[in-house]
Amino acid sequence: MASSMFTSPCKIPSMKGFGQKSNFGRKTTSYNVRINPFRSLEVSCQVQKIDSTLIRPVIAPEAPLLSSKPATPLLDHQPLELNRRPRRNRKCPTQRAAFQETNVSPANFIYPLFIHEGEVDIPIRAMPGRYMLGWRHGLIEEVARARDVGVNSIMLYPKVPEVLKSPTGEEAFNDDGLVPRTVRLLKDRFPDLVVYTDVNFDEYSSTGHGGIVREDGVILNDETIHQLRKQAVSQARAGADVVCTSEMLDGRVGAVRAALDAEGFQHVSIMSYSVKYTSSLYGRFRKVALDKKTYQINPANSREALLEAREDEAEGADILMVKPAISSLDIIRLLKDQTLLPIGACQVSGEYSMIKAAGHLNMIDEEKVMMESLICIRRAGADLILTYFALQAATILCGENRKFIFN
Repeated sequence: MASSMFTSPCKIPSMKGFGQKSNFGRKTTSYNVRINPFRSLEVSCQVQKIDSTLIRPVIAPEAPLLSSKPATPLLDHQPLELNRRPRRNRKCPTQRAAFQETNVSPANFIYPLFIHEGEVDIPIRAMPGRYMLGWRHGLIEEVARARDVGVNSIMLYPKVPEVLKSPTGEEAFNDDGLVPRTVRLLKDRFPDLVVYTDVNFDEYSSTGHGGIVREDGVILNDETIHQLRKQAVSQARAGADVVCTSEMLDGRVGAVRAALDAEGFQHVSIMSYSVKYTSSLYGRFRKVALDKKTYQINPANSREALLEAREDEAEGADILMVKPAISSLDIIRLLKDQTLLPIGACQVSGEYSMIKAAGHLNMIDEEKVMMESLICIRRAGADLILTYFALQAATILCGENRKFIFN
């Protein structure tokens, strides 16, 4: 390898006893330095009348030694006397995959889809990549894409026109309303598709609340449930497989179960939002500043969550849902340990948007964080995950032979 050459003016005082007198104004000279990187201590200088003790050689960094593996540090130590070394089961990808305790598959996902009366798919600004789908075309195309990667369960959320909303929400049980029409269309196109519908008052209420609001602001529990019963029956009549009682009103599960059975819909399941916290994680999407604390649970409470879940199970719920998911992993585990019913978890809009936003800013690896979040929800005990990531995650899982390994 040829040695490198450079010429540099080097100003050094021509004096002895460096540091004893001021060097200001002293005449300096220039010298050339030739450096061989493989012989770093060999320095050639041409200096006139300079005390050699004042010159420090310029040392080039040594070239790194090429080695197939790093040298093992030589430490004077004795091996620890350990009865067990858990790292032995993590030493290679094959073993890590074999011992992975929790897995997630497209069958675990419920894909939430927003629909509206129009034909054009409208982007949802607060949720990157999500759209308000036209119920005739955009929805059908999205469901077809989901089925192609193994997601065969969907949840419908309607955008009801303002002119159809009212204080008592009669549009909720209109058999020719947006949701019943959409369910019939989906069942006609995809007979084996599992359709979940939302038995929810706020989408049809002119107040935006999850119940009929009295003049003094009180949410009327029993009067609202009377309307929810009719809504559930209307959805079941259209072909819904699972109706989801998502308003945290007392006695709603038992009332809906009785109404379904009375109309001959014993085969229709109820997934109850047994634990629905007053979380800020889904406040931004709806863009409403409503106080729902009189019927949704305080996020600080866990015993109250267990109480609600036990009541719903006693009233006939088939699946218990927790919302939101990531901040309620302890509650998912609590319910899993207390019941034999399947547990669902709702990964809400705020959870979705935070991962998307951080990924867009390159602050995280979006794909890996997304999959980790889903695995953690499953690890906590969820059998079903209602997630806006359903299509994206299932596409990855199909590419990984439907098993995601953290290697």
